[in-house]
Amino acid sequence: MDPLVKKNELLIRLGVFFGILVVMFLWELIAPRRPLTTSKITRWFSNLGLVLIESIVVRLVFPTALAGITLLVQQRGWGLFNQFELPYLLKIIFSVLILDFVIYLQHIMFHSVPLFWRLHMVHHTDMDIDVTTGVRFHPVEIILSLGIKMIVVILIGAPLAAALIFEIILNGTSMFNHGNVRYSQNIDSILRLLVVTPEMHRVHHSTIRWETNSNLGFNFPWWDRLFGTYRGQPAKGHLEMTIGLEPYKEPKKLTLPWLIVLPFIGKLGKYPMTRSPGVE
Repeated sequence: MDPLVKKNELLIRLGVFFGILVVMFLWELIAPRRPLTTSKITRWFSNLGLVLIESIVVRLVFPTALAGITLLVQQRGWGLFNQFELPYLLKIIFSVLILDFVIYLQHIMFHSVPLFWRLHMVHHTDMDIDVTTGVRFHPVEIILSLGIKMIVVILIGAPLAAALIFEIILNGTSMFNHGNVRYSQNIDSILRLLVVTPEMHRVHHSTIRWETNSNLGFNFPWWDRLFGTYRGQPAKGHLEMTIGLEPYKEPKKLTLPWLIVLPFIGKLGKYPMTRSPGVE
């Protein structure tokens, strides 16, 4: 199965990416949750431009990406799951859960360590939140995240199918839970027991510090509930809350070139978890 997955990896990932992007875009047009405050064209150019740059950088730094290292792990018999017999399906399930938990911990790290927050605040400077916010990350952050996932794959011996499934879920849910979409709150109350929803994750993009540092899960909502980082609703409500970071409220300074250099010239502000709230 793994060779077949490897052969079609890029096609599968691109298909899912553009499929979800189109579905969420149409949903946002038909039933938007919040009115936009800035130019959608400018934001989409910046956000999707980052995706293009990230893709090029990842291929240059890690030519085989996650699939290549996963195949190597299986060939060499490295990792926990290669040391004893376990049904293939269970290996996939456990691998996806472990990878998701590590991404949750990684997210906490990027909100706690000032050096990493400099990279991650590129994601949070978006003054509106929609499907493209889910792919708005600095290329260096993407490289670091990929490196962390590679280490986890080596340690646990994750199958290639598990790595691909996790990447598809991660990209898909990131676009979904950043969606500016309106739907029944009754549905949301059920969905957020299984997956991070737009209503849940939107709280994380509030300019209020304690809300920015909450709801840190990407795929599954359980980690936030288990470790005390869950916040049900924003204090000001979803329509009145302000999206973004307080020091970055000039749209003309949030263009693609500016976002690339932001980690090196921008102010940390008060947002890192380990930073005093009064420090700018």
